[in-house]
Formats: sequence, structure tokens, C-alpha cells
Amino acid sequence: MAMKTTVSPLTDFHFNIHSPKIQPISLNSSYALPLPFSVRCNQNLPLHLRRRFLHSSAIQRRRSLPSTCLVSDGTAYNVEAKATTDDLSLEVKKKAMDVAPELKGTSIFLVGINSSLKTKLGKLLADMLRYYYFDSDGLVVEASGGVAAAKLYKESDENGFRASETEVLKQLSSMGRLVVCAGNGAVRSSTNLALLRHGITLWIDIPLQIIAEEFAEDRGQLPVFDISTSGSYSEVLGQITSLYQEIKVGYATADASISLQKLASTLGYDDFNAVTTEDMALEALKEIEKLIRMKKMMEAAAKPF
Repeated sequence: MAMKTTVSPLTDFHFNIHSPKIQPISLNSSYALPLPFSVRCNQNLPLHLRRRFLHSSAIQRRRSLPSTCLVSDGTAYNVEAKATTDDLSLEVKKKAMDVAPELKGTSIFLVGINSSLKTKLGKLLADMLRYYYFDSDGLVVEASGGVAAAKLYKESDENGFRASETEVLKQLSSMGRLVVCAGNGAVRSSTNLALLRHGITLWIDIPLQIIAEEFAEDRGQLPVFDISTSGSYSEVLGQITSLYQEIKVGYATADASISLQKLASTLGYDDFNAVTTEDMALEALKEIEKLIRMKKMMEAAAKPF
């Protein structure tokens, strides 16, 4: 049975966003609670992302059970896919147990163009590491009074809006044991990039076509401040490409990158949809482990004889 984690400093913590258009909010809200994540929730994903969990090439990894069986009501049940997912989940849990003590509470910031896959990855990492999960854009939205208010605020006072993004990052970076999905604005300024250095930063690199397709299918799933989601797929792709070109230099400053394209190639998948959130989480934990090992080596090398 999983142990319940409680982090008391969150109880009395408040954002101090100095703007007449934003009300201070408390992290003692739904954002301040550990948000467990399970692959059994994948039915909430759009169809093209749901296929990540069931794609046949992913199932080819472990063939120890028959592909289907009948449950008591006669319904066919894919035992093989369930076994594959469970085995990989256990592998991720084991790696998280190895990495967590070495992290010593260091927070993890996920940067990259916003997408549901990035969000799912953040929640899974938080769940496995027994960390708290936050979405920086979500906190800006809550402080502004909702998505519509946040977008109006950005349109009327972009400098003030960017300052509120920085303030949110400042508050989050002062804490520990967090996995933060940082919004697109997190890499727009040197101040924000410096705040991200308080933790480990991972660039979640997802092909822009997949992100554009996701927005085209479900335009209301994420708070988006830099993309107009009223256009067609090609228009959205153009906006995302333009945004990426504008801020990709900031992404390149991350401590490590998790590339969906490279991971698919490494795992021998011809289809990006075959890569699961667990695959990406395992890769992220491996990269974090490498960074910790490298830091230890550098500290050891700096010690006098």
C-alpha cells in the first residue's frame, strides 16, 4: 500500500503577486495535494494519445501471456497489454525508488511546448517520486480568476502578465519536492531561466505536429496563452512552430532532454504513438540519475587532496 505523503510547509504558503489584476492565492488548494496518476486513467486521453497504451508494437516487448481472455461476462480482455503496462509501471517505480533518495528533495521542472503528454508525464513522475505536482500556467490562471480572465490580462497588460509568471516561478523554485510543468513563458527571460536552476530542468521535446493535432482535437484541455486555438490544424501548427522558434534557445538550456522521437527510435518503434508515458518517465528518471551521478563526480573532483 502506498504511503501517504504530507508536506506541512505548503499549508500556510501564499503567492504574493503584486498586481491589481491578480488576487493572491494559497497553495492550500487542489494544486497543493499530491495528485496520484495511473495508466488506468488513459481513457480520458484523446484517441490518438490513447493508442500509446495499446499499440501493438509496444505490446511486443513481453509476450508471456495469451493476448486475450474472457472475463465472467464474456467480455474479451487484453491480458497481454495489461501485463506489459504493469511490468513497465513496476520498472518505473523501482527506478523512482532508486533515484528519490539521491534527489534529496530537489524539484524537477519540465519545460517544452505545453501538451497533455507533458502534463501526464509530470503527474506520473510526481506520483512515483512522492512529490507534489504543479502546473505553473494553472496557478497563473487560478490567480487571475480563470482562463478567460488570464487571457484578457495578457492581452491588456502583457508585461504585468509576464511578471506574474515570474512571480509564480519564484515561489515554486523556493520550495522542494515538486514536479512542475512550467509554462511556455518559463524560458522567455533570463530571470525565469535562473529560477529554473534551483532544480533539475528537463526539456520534454515532442514533435510539433503531434501537439498541433492534439490542440485541433481538444482545444480546451490546457490553458494556452501564446496560441490561438480557434484556427485550423495548419494554422495552429504554424503558430506552434513560430512559438517554438522564438523560445527554443531557452529549452536548450535544460539539464537534459527527453525526446519522443529519439525514444521511439531507441525502443524500435515506427510509430510515436507506441511510446507510453511510462516509457518517457523511465527515460526521465534515467536522465535524472545521470545528472546526479555527474554532480557527485564534479563535487568529488573539486575536493582538495
